[in-house]
This record gives sequence, C-alpha cells and structure tokens, in this order.
Amino acid sequence: MRSFFGVTFDGGFRFALPALRTLGKHRRAGRAKRNPPLPLRTLLATLVLLPALSQAAALDQFKAFVANTKSARGEFQQRMVKEEGGKLRTSGEASGSFAFARPGKFIWTYRKPYQQVLQADGDNLYIHDKDLNQVTVRALGDALGSSPAAILFGSNDLDKNFTLTEAGTKEGIEWLQAIPKSKDTQFEKIGIGLKDGVPVAMELRDSFGQVSVLSFTKFEKNPPLPAGQFKFVLPKGADVLQQ
Repeated sequence: MRSFFGVTFDGGFRFALPALRTLGKHRRAGRAKRNPPLPLRTLLATLVLLPALSQAAALDQFKAFVANTKSARGEFQQRMVKEEGGKLRTSGEASGSFAFARPGKFIWTYRKPYQQVLQADGDNLYIHDKDLNQVTVRALGDALGSSPAAILFGSNDLDKNFTLTEAGTKEGIEWLQAIPKSKDTQFEKIGIGLKDGVPVAMELRDSFGQVSVLSFTKFEKNPPLPAGQFKFVLPKGADVLQQ
C-alpha cells in the first residue's frame, strides 16, 4: 500500500489521511520489508469515475461541514484502484478508525492488515508501528497545507489552498473536486463524496497516476472527545526515531 494524505517532509517522508509513503523506511536488521499503509496520501480515487458537473449540493454540504465540524470520529476502509485491460482492479486494502480535532490533531489507526497508528497533537506527527514497537516523530509545522489531509484535519481556510468545483452526483453521493493551488504537491485532483452533510468517500489521483480510495462509515460529528486524547504517550520500551 501507499500513503494517504501526502504531506511531504525532508527525506521523502510522506503521510496522508490519510500519507506516509515510507512509513517502514527504518527496519530492524533481519526483518523482511513490508509496504506501509497509506495514511494521508491515500484518501482518494480516480476522478475518471466522477460524473459530469451538476448542481451545487456538494459544495454547499462541504462548506457547511467545514464550518460546523470542529471534531469527528468514525471508521474507514482504504484501497488502491488501477485500470488494467479496461477493468478496474483493487489492491492494498486496509481498514481502521479515526478521530480528529481541528486544526492539526488526529489519530488514524490501522487495524488491518496490521496494526499501526498515526497521531498528531498539532505540533508533531507520531507513527507507531506496533509490531516493531517503533515510533517515528516528525514536526508537523504547516505541512498540512494543500495536502489531502488538510481537507479533514486542517483549518477552515480551504479556499486558500484548493480550487473547489462541483463534480456531479453518483449513486446518491454528491461529489466535489478539489485541485491544489500549490505546484509543490504530489496530487493532481482530490474527489470528496458527501451525503447527508458528511464525507462518505474520498478519491485521490497523484502525479504518478496512482489512485487511492477511502470510504468512511459511522462518521460522527462533534462527539465528546476526552481531554488529552491527542497527546501521544510513548509505549514502554519503544525505539524512537526523531526526523
């Protein structure tokens, strides 16, 4: 799998809802390599699948969601989509749960195919590989910017970083297209599917032609989140990599 919310750091490290293309970059000697789940670069799929432009329902829903949703939690499924021989094929399936509080605080937990946690407290991003008991720490800074992660976890000033347009209706879901204004991004287009005022799917096409899809369920807006939930607690005996 790849990553999801493409936030780029020095050394080629990325995260997204979300990405983290090289989450498993540092491995212990003798351990077989495995591809990390995609956090903040894999939130979205092929905009080729989106219908023609139609009514403004998606944009209205999205602006209301951003303005009125300070926090949320739910579950997600994630997969890569690729066209082969005229047919769409999926791979890299993963699933887990998420919680966030704007701006810049979130917990993105992978339960399958293996356990991994991406957590941000507004200042730093922590990636905890439970199998290796290893934690990678990076400064979050203003890295959300025009990455897909900013759509869910960032500030409300999305018009500053994205050009938002209607993308029609498909199977009862209103779609919105977000094109990053920054040239320094890994993504060409981001699709956001909304229903009943909340995101139910995201589709992402990156500059390498790869497509990632996220679907959301049990999406709860403004739930009562415990104080200090986003404060990362270092697991006992964990190896720490500061980057």
